[in-house]
Amino acid sequence: MRKVYTGIDIGTYHVKVVIAAAGESPELPMQILGTGTSNSKGMRHGYIIDSREATKSIREALHRAASQAKVRVRRARIALGGVGLDEVRSSADITLTASGGIVTDREIERALRESEKRASSKLTNRTILHAIPLEFRVDGTKVLGKPQGLQGTKLSVDTILITILTHHHDDLVEAVENAGVEVDGIMAAPLAASLVTLTKAQKTAGVVLANIGSETFSIAVFENDVPVSIKVFPVGSSDITNTIALSLRITLPEAEQMKRGAVTGSDVPPKQMLGIVSTRLKDMFALVNAHLKEIGRLRLLPAGVVITGGGSGLSGVSDVARMILKLPSQISQIGYLPRSSSVDATWAVAYGLCRWAYAEEVAGEGHTLSEIIGNAWDSVKQAVRSLLP
Repeated sequence: MRKVYTGIDIGTYHVKVVIAAAGESPELPMQILGTGTSNSKGMRHGYIIDSREATKSIREALHRAASQAKVRVRRARIALGGVGLDEVRSSADITLTASGGIVTDREIERALRESEKRASSKLTNRTILHAIPLEFRVDGTKVLGKPQGLQGTKLSVDTILITILTHHHDDLVEAVENAGVEVDGIMAAPLAASLVTLTKAQKTAGVVLANIGSETFSIAVFENDVPVSIKVFPVGSSDITNTIALSLRITLPEAEQMKRGAVTGSDVPPKQMLGIVSTRLKDMFALVNAHLKEIGRLRLLPAGVVITGGGSGLSGVSDVARMILKLPSQISQIGYLPRSSSVDATWAVAYGLCRWAYAEEVAGEGHTLSEIIGNAWDSVKQAVRSLLP
C-alpha cells in the first residue's frame, strides 16, 4: 500500500486539507487522492479564538478529504500563518578547537543553537518554527557553498529565526489533535506555499511570494535559493469586501459577490468597482514595498512578485503589484500537478505540506527544513530534485 501524506491549511476563511500519495516514480507528480474544505470558524487573523469551533471545522475538512481519498488520516503536517508569525535575526560565533579546527555537521548545529541562544531576549512568549542559516563565515571569510570540511579557528553564522507566538502555536496544535489527528510537523505557511509555487530559478534570482488570505497578507522573500524574510500583515481580502460594503451601502454577502465579479446587471459601473478594489490593493502592496525597503531589497528582486492565495483571483491584482513594487508580477501556478487536477493556487499551502513530508522521506532522516529548502545543501537537493520545482 502506498504511503499517503496529509497537509492541513487552517485559514481564517477556510480550512483546506490535501491528501496525496507519491507518484509511481520520483519524477512523476504526486497523486492527489482527496481534498476537503470547510468554512473556518473560531479563527481571527489566523489564530484561534474558539477552540471548539476550530476543531469542528478541521474535523469537517478532514472527513471530506479522507472520504474522497478512501483512507483514514492519523497524522498530518500543519501550517501556521497568522499575525503571530514573525522573524528574528541573529548571529553567533563558535570556536572550532573542539573539532580540531574542521567544520563538521556537529559544529554547524552548535553554531545554530548558539544563534538561538543569543536571540533569547527577543523570544519571550515565542516558539521557533525554523532556524535558517543565511550566511556562514570561517575566520571572517564568507563561505560560498557548504562550510563542512573547511578549516579554521572560528565559525560564524547569520540566521533568520521564523517564530510564532507560543499560545497561537499551542492552540492550533491542540485543535488539530482534538480533531483526532497527530501533528507530524509544523511549517510557516509562506514556506509551505513556496515549495509548490516558486521555481529554483526564481528563488535564486530573488523573488517575493505574496499570499493574499482573508484576514492576513503574508510574504516570503527569497534570494540565493534561501528565504531571507517572512512577514505577515493583518489585512486581507475581507478588508476589500468591507470597503465595498461601506462605499456602496450594501450587505457583506453582496459586497463579496461583487468583489469577485459574480453579480450581473448591477447598477454599479465596473470601473467604479475596479477602482475600490484597486485602491485597497495599492494599500496592501505599499506595506510590502515598505518591508522590502526595510530589508534592503526594494526593486532588487529580478524574479519579481508571485501572487497566491484566495485573493490572487481579484481583478487587476497583478497589475497593481507591478505598479506599486516596480517589479515583474504574475499569478502563481502550482507546479508538479497532474494536468487533470482541479487544485488551484488557493491550495498551495496544504499541497506544499504534502510535498515537504515526501521530500523529507526521500532525503532521509536527519535533514532539517533548511536543508530541504536551502541552497547550501547540494546533497539533499540532489535527493529531492524531483520534488522542488
